[in-house]
Amino acid sequence: MRKPRSVAVYARISSDPDGTALAVARQVADCHQTAEHLGWVVAEEYVDNDISAYSGKHRPAYERMLVDLAEGRRDGVVAYHLDRLTRRPIELEHFVEVVNRAGVGHVRFVSGGDMDVAGGDGLMVVRMMAAFAANESATKSRRQRRKNDEVAAAGLPSHGGSNRPFGYEADKITVRLDEADVIRRVVLRYLAGESLRSIATWLDAEGVRTVAGGLWKTPTLRTLVASPRIAGLRVHRGEVIGRAMWDPIITETQRDRVLARQAELAISGRRSARRYLLSGMLRCGKCGNRLFSSAKVGSRRYVCLSGPDHGGCGRLTVVAPPVEELVTAAVLYRLDTPELAAALPGRAADDTEAAAIADTLAADRALLDELAGMVAAKAVSAREWMAARSPILERIDQLERRYSRLTSSDELAGLVGNSAELRRQWAGLNLGRQVAIVKAVVDHGVIATGTSGARALDPNRVEIIWRL
Repeated sequence: MRKPRSVAVYARISSDPDGTALAVARQVADCHQTAEHLGWVVAEEYVDNDISAYSGKHRPAYERMLVDLAEGRRDGVVAYHLDRLTRRPIELEHFVEVVNRAGVGHVRFVSGGDMDVAGGDGLMVVRMMAAFAANESATKSRRQRRKNDEVAAAGLPSHGGSNRPFGYEADKITVRLDEADVIRRVVLRYLAGESLRSIATWLDAEGVRTVAGGLWKTPTLRTLVASPRIAGLRVHRGEVIGRAMWDPIITETQRDRVLARQAELAISGRRSARRYLLSGMLRCGKCGNRLFSSAKVGSRRYVCLSGPDHGGCGRLTVVAPPVEELVTAAVLYRLDTPELAAALPGRAADDTEAAAIADTLAADRALLDELAGMVAAKAVSAREWMAARSPILERIDQLERRYSRLTSSDELAGLVGNSAELRRQWAGLNLGRQVAIVKAVVDHGVIATGTSGARALDPNRVEIIWRL
């Protein structure tokens, strides 16, 4: 049989935690040496680094090599060992089918010799080797799972991964103080109502980067603030199993509140960028309906809208900038008043109640999921599901309103009695940050009737209902 003229070198390693690719580089070098010894011409290297052949995961280089073999671009294969090529008998059968159909006569292993995969005893030997490799992988996987179970039960951090977790040193146990402070500030701002987009913008402006040195993005922040790790909890196979051996950065109560807010946002679906400081916070003085933000050429306005979708009287409009400036000035003044300072000491009791509400909300949402599962399993009828669902949704709505009121003051940390500094910084704050501060102090504002659309605002038209 003639020598192959366009040989594929294939190399693979299951785990490369350091990301150095040194192991596959050694495999490639050995394959080249074998090909040179045989007088074969290597046309291309196909390398899958840090990918298991036993798990069934997509292996881009391997699959590309099969295509090249099938289409006649390659007429030989050199790999370090059969278990580098595959550890799954079903995958071996596919490989054999491809090379036989394409007439590939040479498959060589650095460790294992020349394999005749066309049939007979050679194919039987290859199949036995593949079966042995699959069993070895399964046994190794069982041992690794048991070891991981023991590590998790002890509250120890998991091994692997090229990056340390944000907030902790490379040992995944020691708290990194500067990053821990960032995490606490991020969580407080998020709980006070600030959007993750706004917080990411702030982190960018402050020069705070991820562990990998990149800019923060909302999905990354969403994962961080909800992470059990930063609350000192150990997760195993997707579930919290107990306390971890490392120190927490935030409290479990704070994490519960984060999860509750994320669930609330997921239900409401509110994701659009905010353009108005007081969106959802103003009421019509004539009918009591909520005012809606409404842009008009050359101006921003808050209006009472009529119709079935809004239900207002449709007879009140106020231009946005003057009322936003008035409310902002009132909030900054309020931060230095004795009334606000006197309201804050009672927040400890509120925090305890908030934690209890968060637990109840979590239980009610789990109950909704359970009901949905019972409908899917036809254990209850759709009519029974609707009857059971309505009171739960009503209770969730009431609890979320109470929860929002109890947790509104986190954003005021460091601001009470310090409004002069905040006044200097206000114009430079992003809108999300401004909204969070205002909402922490103001429950809502009532706009009385006046000249429709007037650009000058009579302060007597605005009544502020304080939250604190």
